[in-house]
Amino acid sequence: MLTLDTQLFYALNSLAGQSPLLDGVIVFFATYLAYLLILLFLAFAFFRHSPKREKWELLLVAGASAIIARFGVAELIRFFYHHPRPFAELPGVHALFTDNAWSFPSGHATFFFALSTAVYLYNKKWGIGFFVAAILVTAGRVAAGVHYPSDILGGALIGIIVACAVYAVACKVMIKMSTRG
Repeated sequence: MLTLDTQLFYALNSLAGQSPLLDGVIVFFATYLAYLLILLFLAFAFFRHSPKREKWELLLVAGASAIIARFGVAELIRFFYHHPRPFAELPGVHALFTDNAWSFPSGHATFFFALSTAVYLYNKKWGIGFFVAAILVTAGRVAAGVHYPSDILGGALIGIIVACAVYAVACKVMIKMSTRG
């Protein structure tokens, strides 16, 4: 009997291998959309109408959140918990590309949900767009056969929690700085 996680994985992964066009869309979402999202974030941060100090605060909070979530928390978990990728342990997986790292938590999910949360905390409208893009990136990685849905959920929760914590610390620091000067 398959777990819900495995059933959801197979449901999304069944989209792979249906047509070269659909495979191209999945690979675009799973890999290349991430680069566009970073460029969009930089454009949002630098060209939005806000004081220079707030732009730098957004860059610092978003950057710290994404880096701590992805290269701190996610890597620490992967150091202790070794969960194989679906293409490495399940039969009949349509892997559109492979990855050598452990599967849980998804590094892409931790990074892009942290980034999306930081953007949301500064601008709700743009934040929702970033969350939609993060969902497309991570759903593409499940469809491509490199992550389970639980990898994405775990990474998303880590990213959101880390971004909220970094934002809270940044707010306290900014309050202390404003009362001194």
